[in-house]
Parts: sequence; structure tokens; C-alpha cells
Amino acid sequence: MPDYLFLMHGDSLADEASWEPYLRQLDERGALQGGSAIGEGVCARKAGTPAPLSAHLVGFIRVSAENLAAARSLLAGNPVFEAGGTVEIRELPRTD
Repeated sequence: MPDYLFLMHGDSLADEASWEPYLRQLDERGALQGGSAIGEGVCARKAGTPAPLSAHLVGFIRVSAENLAAARSLLAGNPVFEAGGTVEIRELPRTD
């Protein structure tokens, strides 16, 4: 089953109290593979000027789902999504 990343953008005022029940729901469905808030950082490259940091990303969740449509359905209850914010969904391609 493919894995997907939900990349939360910082363009909403998500209800912090909603995270625990949402993550518990994903876990109970067997979809939750992990996640975290994203803190400060830097972009680095060996030579030249690096691209600017993607400051709009504030967190990620890794989930398993049958396909992109199934992954999108897992956004129900996501505090950022429910507050009208942006959640980017990206498939993690298998390398095996």
C-alpha cells in the first residue's frame, strides 16, 4: 500500500485541541505512519546560493492509503484542512 505525506501549510488557525482526536482516528484506521510539527531550519547546498526555506510548511503526517483519492479522504477531521487551510498531499514512491 502506498504511503503519502500530508504537508500542512501555515495558512489557517487550526484548533490545537483537534489534533489528538484526529491522529487517534488515523491510528485506529491503521493509516497513521507518523508525523510532526516542523520547526526552524535552513536550506543548504554544496555550491551556489540555496533556494529559500519553505516557511509556509508547519507540519507533516505520513499515512498509508490505497491511492491518492483514499489519502485525500483521510483529511476529514484534519485541523488545518477543517479550518480552511491548505494541506498538500504527496505520494512517497516506492524504491524497491
